[in-house]
Amino acid sequence: MNEDGVGAPAAGGQERRFGPLGKTLVIIPTYNEADNVAPIVRRVRAAVPEAHVLVADDNSPDGTGKIADELAVEDDRVQVLHRKGKEGLGAAYLAGFRWGMEHGFDVLVEMDADGSHQPEELPRLLTALKGADLVLGSRWVPGGRVVNWPRSREFISRGGSLYSRVLLDVPIRDVTGGFRAFRRATLEGLGLADVASQGYCFQVDLARRAVKAGYHVVEVPITFVEREHGDSKMSRDILVEALWRVTAWGVGERAGRIIGRPRRG
Repeated sequence: MNEDGVGAPAAGGQERRFGPLGKTLVIIPTYNEADNVAPIVRRVRAAVPEAHVLVADDNSPDGTGKIADELAVEDDRVQVLHRKGKEGLGAAYLAGFRWGMEHGFDVLVEMDADGSHQPEELPRLLTALKGADLVLGSRWVPGGRVVNWPRSREFISRGGSLYSRVLLDVPIRDVTGGFRAFRRATLEGLGLADVASQGYCFQVDLARRAVKAGYHVVEVPITFVEREHGDSKMSRDILVEALWRVTAWGVGERAGRIIGRPRRG
């Protein structure tokens, strides 16, 4: 892969050439991130000054949306999408994707609001996207790491990625990670209209759809830092949803292969 956007194999053994990146939108979903939203938005703007930021706030009772509005007044490259209530990470990202595509953005980035994804590493993802359809910031490839995580959390994350990778037959080390850069055309080809997954498994769902659709997916190492302020949104319900959905997808795809037809959705 190189700076000209050449690096993915194509049919006939020729190198596939990717188009220019164009306008970038960083989507940051928020719910009760009053302590984190301003620092993370400012770090994104400093790291990639040409990028725009969309804060997708789920009507946070702690005033996160109001802080985001103030940031938007200060900076015309910051926008706020006010949503009616807490509907889950997947719904927030889907709304952000729709907003971004309606407003003419060519690259759409997923990023957490809590500081666990380092904005200073975003240029690495965007550079890799010059030769890919989708770039994943990965904790579990060489050079990737986590900071200040308890062993139990690392076990859940590594185990979830391994389970998903094996059951869904996707060659991705960090299937559950949420620091990602998509080309618009990639999102348009993933069938987002029928994505029903939320929380932890939303990321698995989009990754498996990208692989199954034949898109060129690249992982780059990142340092994931545990949040310092606020509460984690991880819950038992999110983990249970991820487990049963991944299992259902994997069983369904194997059944489809046995009877000679691919499974959709």
